[in-house]
Amino acid sequence: MLPPILSNLRLPVVAAPMFIVSSPDLVIAQCKAGIVGSFPALNARERDGEPPLLDAWLTRIAEELDRHNQANPDRPAAPFAVNQIVHRSNARLDRDIEICHRHKVPIWITSLGARPEVNEAAHDCGGITLHDVINKTFARKALEKGADGLIAVAAGAGGHAGPQSPFALIGEIREFFDGPLLLSGAIATGRAVLAAQAMGADLAYVGSPFIATEEANAVPDYKRMIVESGAEDIVYSPLFTGIHGNYLKPSIRAAGMDPDALGDAAPETMDFGKGSAKAKAWSQIWGSGQGISAVKEVVPAGALVDRLAREYAEARRSLLEG
Repeated sequence: MLPPILSNLRLPVVAAPMFIVSSPDLVIAQCKAGIVGSFPALNARERDGEPPLLDAWLTRIAEELDRHNQANPDRPAAPFAVNQIVHRSNARLDRDIEICHRHKVPIWITSLGARPEVNEAAHDCGGITLHDVINKTFARKALEKGADGLIAVAAGAGGHAGPQSPFALIGEIREFFDGPLLLSGAIATGRAVLAAQAMGADLAYVGSPFIATEEANAVPDYKRMIVESGAEDIVYSPLFTGIHGNYLKPSIRAAGMDPDALGDAAPETMDFGKGSAKAKAWSQIWGSGQGISAVKEVVPAGALVDRLAREYAEARRSLLEG
Protein backbone atom coordinates (compact mmCIF):
# COMPACT_ATOMS: atom_id res chain seq x y z
CA MET A 1 0.00 0.00 0.00
CA LEU A 2 1.25 3.46 -0.87
CA PRO A 3 1.68 6.10 1.84
CA PRO A 4 -0.81 9.00 1.62
CA ILE A 5 1.76 11.34 0.10
CA LEU A 6 2.00 9.09 -2.99
CA SER A 7 -1.63 8.01 -3.18
CA ASN A 8 -3.27 10.94 -4.94
CA LEU A 9 -1.08 11.63 -7.95
CA ARG A 10 -2.68 12.45 -11.29
CA LEU A 11 -0.53 9.71 -12.80
CA PRO A 12 1.47 6.99 -10.97
CA VAL A 13 4.79 8.60 -11.87
CA VAL A 14 7.76 9.99 -9.99
CA ALA A 15 10.08 12.08 -12.16
CA ALA A 16 13.64 10.85 -11.69
CA PRO A 17 16.25 13.31 -10.41
CA MET A 18 18.80 13.98 -13.14
CA PHE A 19 22.21 15.47 -12.46
CA ILE A 20 22.47 18.99 -13.93
CA VAL A 21 19.19 18.59 -15.88
CA SER A 22 16.69 18.70 -12.99
CA SER A 23 16.19 22.31 -11.91
CA PRO A 24 13.58 24.14 -9.81
CA ASP A 25 11.80 25.16 -13.03
CA LEU A 26 11.45 21.53 -14.09
CA VAL A 27 10.46 20.29 -10.62
CA ILE A 28 7.79 22.97 -10.26
CA ALA A 29 6.36 22.17 -13.70
CA GLN A 30 6.29 18.44 -12.95
CA CYS A 31 4.54 18.93 -9.62
CA LYS A 32 1.99 21.33 -11.09
CA ALA A 33 1.26 18.73 -13.77
CA GLY A 34 0.40 16.19 -11.08
CA ILE A 35 3.47 13.96 -10.76
CA VAL A 36 6.26 13.98 -8.19
CA GLY A 37 9.08 16.25 -9.35
CA SER A 38 12.59 15.75 -8.03
CA PHE A 39 16.16 16.99 -8.23
CA PRO A 40 19.56 15.94 -6.83
CA ALA A 41 20.68 18.12 -3.93
CA LEU A 42 24.09 18.35 -5.60
CA ASN A 43 22.55 20.24 -8.53
CA ALA A 44 22.30 23.28 -6.25
CA ARG A 45 25.94 24.36 -6.41
CA GLU A 46 26.91 27.75 -5.03
CA ARG A 47 30.25 29.49 -5.37
CA ASP A 48 32.69 29.56 -2.46
CA GLY A 49 31.56 31.98 0.23
CA GLU A 50 27.95 32.11 -0.95
CA PRO A 51 25.03 30.84 1.16
CA PRO A 52 23.75 27.34 0.33
CA LEU A 53 21.87 27.43 -2.95
CA LEU A 54 19.87 24.39 -1.85
CA ASP A 55 18.23 26.58 0.78
CA ALA A 56 17.05 29.04 -1.87
CA TRP A 57 15.87 26.30 -4.22
CA LEU A 58 13.74 24.62 -1.56
CA THR A 59 12.24 27.94 -0.50
CA ARG A 60 11.33 28.80 -4.08
CA ILE A 61 9.81 25.40 -4.86
CA ALA A 62 7.70 25.40 -1.69
CA GLU A 63 6.48 28.95 -2.24
CA GLU A 64 5.56 28.43 -5.90
CA LEU A 65 3.72 25.20 -5.21
CA ASP A 66 1.88 26.84 -2.31
CA ARG A 67 0.75 29.68 -4.59
CA HIS A 68 -0.39 27.14 -7.17
CA ASN A 69 -2.39 25.24 -4.56
CA GLN A 70 -4.08 28.38 -3.30
CA ALA A 71 -5.06 29.34 -6.85
CA ASN A 72 -6.07 25.80 -7.84
CA PRO A 73 -7.66 24.09 -4.82
CA ASP A 74 -9.34 21.57 -7.11
CA ARG A 75 -6.03 20.70 -8.82
CA PRO A 76 -3.28 20.79 -6.17
CA ALA A 77 0.34 20.17 -7.05
CA ALA A 78 1.98 16.84 -6.35
CA PRO A 79 4.71 16.72 -3.69
CA PHE A 80 8.39 17.06 -4.58
CA ALA A 81 11.46 15.00 -3.73
CA VAL A 82 15.16 15.66 -3.18
CA ASN A 83 17.82 13.10 -4.08
CA GLN A 84 20.78 12.62 -1.75
CA ILE A 85 23.93 10.89 -3.00
CA VAL A 86 24.88 8.83 0.06
CA HIS A 87 28.44 8.18 -1.02
CA ARG A 88 31.57 8.78 1.02
CA SER A 89 32.89 11.27 -1.53
CA ASN A 90 29.86 13.56 -1.08
CA ALA A 91 31.29 16.06 1.41
CA ARG A 92 28.04 18.03 1.38
CA LEU A 93 25.80 15.22 2.57
CA ASP A 94 25.51 16.18 6.25
CA ARG A 95 24.88 19.83 5.41
CA ASP A 96 22.29 18.96 2.79
CA ILE A 97 20.51 16.59 5.17
CA GLU A 98 20.22 19.40 7.71
CA ILE A 99 18.82 21.79 5.09
CA CYS A 100 16.27 19.26 3.83
CA HIS A 101 15.23 18.48 7.40
CA ARG A 102 14.74 22.16 8.16
CA HIS A 103 12.61 22.62 5.04
CA LYS A 104 10.60 19.48 5.85
CA VAL A 105 11.20 17.93 2.44
CA PRO A 106 8.34 15.44 1.98
CA ILE A 107 10.13 12.77 -0.10
CA TRP A 108 13.81 11.84 0.15
CA ILE A 109 15.40 9.73 -2.60
CA THR A 110 18.71 8.12 -1.64
CA SER A 111 21.33 6.67 -3.98
CA LEU A 112 24.74 4.97 -3.89
CA GLY A 113 24.64 4.07 -0.22
CA ALA A 114 22.14 3.44 2.57
CA ARG A 115 22.64 5.13 5.95
CA PRO A 116 20.15 4.95 8.83
CA GLU A 117 20.72 8.57 9.82
CA VAL A 118 19.41 9.80 6.46
CA ASN A 119 16.20 7.83 6.89
CA GLU A 120 15.92 9.01 10.49
CA ALA A 121 16.27 12.66 9.45
CA ALA A 122 13.54 12.25 6.84
CA HIS A 123 11.19 10.55 9.28
CA ASP A 124 11.88 13.16 11.96
CA CYS A 125 10.53 15.93 9.70
CA GLY A 126 7.55 13.91 8.50
CA GLY A 127 9.06 12.69 5.23
CA ILE A 128 9.48 9.30 3.60
CA THR A 129 12.53 7.76 1.96
CA LEU A 130 12.83 5.89 -1.33
CA HIS A 131 16.13 4.13 -2.01
CA ASP A 132 17.24 3.11 -5.49
CA VAL A 133 18.59 -0.42 -5.93
CA ILE A 134 19.78 -2.62 -8.79
CA ASN A 135 19.30 -6.05 -7.20
CA LYS A 136 17.57 -7.81 -4.32
CA THR A 137 20.71 -7.79 -2.14
CA PHE A 138 20.87 -4.00 -2.13
CA ALA A 139 17.10 -3.90 -1.67
CA ARG A 140 17.30 -5.94 1.54
CA LYS A 141 20.14 -3.77 2.86
CA ALA A 142 18.18 -0.57 2.19
CA LEU A 143 15.16 -1.88 4.05
CA GLU A 144 17.34 -2.98 6.97
CA LYS A 145 18.67 0.58 7.18
CA GLY A 146 15.13 2.00 7.39
CA ALA A 147 14.07 2.93 3.85
CA ASP A 148 10.30 3.22 3.40
CA GLY A 149 10.26 2.30 -0.27
CA LEU A 150 12.46 1.08 -3.09
CA ILE A 151 13.22 2.18 -6.63
CA ALA A 152 14.13 -0.80 -8.79
CA VAL A 153 16.59 0.51 -11.36
CA ALA A 154 16.49 -2.06 -14.15
CA ALA A 155 18.29 -2.48 -17.45
CA GLY A 156 17.72 0.39 -19.85
CA ALA A 157 17.42 3.13 -17.24
CA GLY A 158 19.12 6.45 -17.89
CA GLY A 159 22.24 7.37 -15.97
CA HIS A 160 23.40 4.90 -13.33
CA ALA A 161 21.50 1.69 -14.03
CA GLY A 162 21.46 -1.99 -13.24
CA PRO A 163 21.82 -4.94 -15.62
CA GLN A 164 18.73 -6.92 -14.63
CA SER A 165 15.47 -7.34 -16.52
CA PRO A 166 12.61 -5.41 -14.91
CA PHE A 167 10.57 -8.63 -14.82
CA ALA A 168 13.25 -10.40 -12.78
CA LEU A 169 14.09 -7.44 -10.54
CA ILE A 170 10.51 -6.54 -9.62
CA GLY A 171 9.60 -10.21 -9.17
CA GLU A 172 12.48 -10.91 -6.79
CA ILE A 173 11.87 -7.81 -4.68
CA ARG A 174 8.17 -8.53 -4.40
CA GLU A 175 8.99 -11.93 -2.88
CA PHE A 176 9.95 -10.20 0.38
CA PHE A 177 8.69 -6.60 0.17
CA ASP A 178 5.09 -5.42 -0.17
CA GLY A 179 5.72 -1.72 0.43
CA PRO A 180 6.13 1.18 -2.02
CA LEU A 181 8.03 -0.01 -5.10
CA LEU A 182 8.96 2.07 -8.13
CA LEU A 183 10.35 0.81 -11.44
CA SER A 184 12.96 2.63 -13.50
CA GLY A 185 14.14 1.59 -16.95
CA ALA A 186 13.15 2.85 -20.41
CA ILE A 187 9.72 4.08 -19.29
CA ALA A 188 8.75 6.80 -21.75
CA THR A 189 5.09 6.15 -22.59
CA GLY A 190 1.86 5.83 -20.66
CA ARG A 191 1.61 2.24 -21.81
CA ALA A 192 4.99 1.54 -20.17
CA VAL A 193 3.74 3.15 -16.94
CA LEU A 194 0.80 0.74 -16.92
CA ALA A 195 3.13 -2.17 -17.73
CA ALA A 196 5.26 -1.29 -14.70
CA GLN A 197 2.18 -1.59 -12.50
CA ALA A 198 1.19 -4.86 -14.14
CA MET A 199 4.63 -6.23 -13.25
CA GLY A 200 4.12 -5.40 -9.60
CA ALA A 201 5.47 -1.87 -9.21
CA ASP A 202 3.29 0.81 -7.63
CA LEU A 203 4.76 3.72 -9.55
CA ALA A 204 6.92 4.38 -12.60
CA TYR A 205 10.17 6.34 -12.33
CA VAL A 206 10.61 8.45 -15.46
CA GLY A 207 13.66 10.54 -16.29
CA SER A 208 15.07 10.77 -19.82
CA PRO A 209 11.91 12.03 -21.60
CA PHE A 210 12.04 15.11 -19.36
CA ILE A 211 15.46 16.05 -20.76
CA ALA A 212 13.64 17.13 -23.93
CA THR A 213 11.39 19.61 -22.15
CA GLU A 214 11.48 23.38 -22.19
CA GLU A 215 12.12 23.61 -18.45
CA ALA A 216 15.02 21.14 -18.35
CA ASN A 217 18.46 22.55 -17.60
CA ALA A 218 20.00 20.91 -20.66
CA VAL A 219 21.75 22.56 -23.58
CA PRO A 220 19.82 22.59 -26.89
CA ASP A 221 22.13 19.98 -28.45
CA TYR A 222 21.39 17.55 -25.61
CA LYS A 223 17.64 17.99 -26.06
CA ARG A 224 17.98 17.58 -29.82
CA MET A 225 20.02 14.41 -29.37
CA ILE A 226 17.30 12.92 -27.16
CA VAL A 227 14.70 13.65 -29.84
CA GLU A 228 16.83 12.19 -32.64
CA SER A 229 18.08 9.06 -30.84
CA GLY A 230 16.75 5.61 -30.00
CA ALA A 231 17.70 2.52 -28.04
CA GLU A 232 20.54 1.62 -30.44
CA ASP A 233 22.18 4.96 -29.66
CA ILE A 234 22.68 4.06 -25.99
CA VAL A 235 25.80 2.43 -24.54
CA TYR A 236 26.17 0.90 -21.06
CA SER A 237 29.56 1.66 -19.50
CA PRO A 238 31.29 2.25 -16.14
CA LEU A 239 34.00 4.43 -17.67
CA PHE A 240 32.71 7.89 -16.86
CA THR A 241 31.86 7.67 -13.15
CA GLY A 242 33.17 4.31 -12.00
CA ILE A 243 29.74 2.71 -11.95
CA HIS A 244 27.74 1.37 -14.89
CA GLY A 245 25.43 3.81 -16.59
CA ASN A 246 23.67 4.42 -19.91
CA TYR A 247 24.93 7.18 -22.19
CA LEU A 248 24.22 8.64 -25.61
CA LYS A 249 26.73 7.34 -28.15
CA PRO A 250 26.67 10.57 -30.22
CA SER A 251 27.83 12.59 -27.19
CA ILE A 252 30.71 10.17 -26.67
CA ARG A 253 31.75 10.50 -30.30
CA ALA A 254 31.56 14.30 -29.98
CA ALA A 255 34.02 14.03 -27.09
CA GLY A 256 36.47 12.21 -29.37
CA MET A 257 35.93 8.66 -28.12
CA ASP A 258 34.65 5.47 -29.69
CA PRO A 259 31.48 4.36 -27.84
CA ASP A 260 32.02 0.81 -29.07
CA ALA A 261 35.52 0.57 -27.60
CA LEU A 262 35.27 2.06 -24.13
CA GLY A 263 37.42 0.89 -21.26
CA ASP A 264 36.40 0.20 -17.67
CA ALA A 265 36.68 2.08 -14.40
CA ALA A 266 36.52 0.65 -10.90
CA PRO A 267 33.76 1.67 -8.45
CA GLU A 268 36.36 3.12 -6.07
CA THR A 269 37.03 5.84 -8.64
CA MET A 270 33.59 7.36 -8.00
CA ASP A 271 33.93 10.92 -6.73
CA PHE A 272 31.03 13.27 -6.11
CA GLY A 273 33.17 15.91 -4.46
CA LYS A 274 33.07 19.50 -5.58
CA GLY A 275 34.80 20.05 -8.91
CA SER A 276 35.78 16.43 -9.40
CA ALA A 277 36.40 15.17 -12.92
CA LYS A 278 33.92 12.34 -12.35
CA ALA A 279 31.20 14.76 -11.27
CA LYS A 280 31.72 16.64 -14.52
CA ALA A 281 31.09 13.58 -16.68
CA TRP A 282 27.42 14.38 -17.05
CA SER A 283 28.13 17.83 -18.52
CA GLN A 284 30.35 16.36 -21.24
CA ILE A 285 28.97 12.86 -21.81
CA TRP A 286 25.19 12.83 -21.80
CA GLY A 287 23.19 10.17 -20.01
CA SER A 288 19.94 8.70 -21.29
CA GLY A 289 17.74 5.65 -20.99
CA GLN A 290 16.74 3.34 -23.81
CA GLY A 291 13.13 4.51 -24.11
CA ILE A 292 13.80 7.79 -25.85
CA SER A 293 12.52 6.77 -29.28
CA ALA A 294 9.12 7.77 -27.85
CA VAL A 295 10.34 11.37 -27.58
CA LYS A 296 9.55 13.18 -30.83
CA GLU A 297 9.95 16.86 -29.94
CA VAL A 298 10.90 19.30 -27.20
CA VAL A 299 7.75 20.25 -25.29
CA PRO A 300 6.77 21.84 -21.97
CA ALA A 301 6.96 19.38 -19.09
CA GLY A 302 3.22 19.72 -18.57
CA ALA A 303 2.59 18.64 -22.16
CA LEU A 304 4.77 15.56 -21.66
CA VAL A 305 2.77 14.61 -18.57
CA ASP A 306 -0.44 15.16 -20.57
CA ARG A 307 0.83 12.71 -23.20
CA LEU A 308 1.75 10.11 -20.59
CA ALA A 309 -1.65 10.47 -18.91
CA ARG A 310 -3.49 10.15 -22.22
CA GLU A 311 -1.51 7.07 -23.23
CA TYR A 312 -1.96 5.53 -19.79
CA ALA A 313 -5.74 5.95 -19.96
CA GLU A 314 -5.85 4.56 -23.51
CA ALA A 315 -3.77 1.53 -22.52
CA ARG A 316 -6.01 0.75 -19.55
CA ARG A 317 -9.11 1.12 -21.67
CA SER A 318 -7.78 -1.15 -24.42
CA LEU A 319 -6.93 -3.89 -21.93
CA LEU A 320 -10.29 -3.69 -20.19
CA GLU A 321 -12.17 -3.75 -23.48
CA GLY A 322 -10.09 -6.61 -24.81
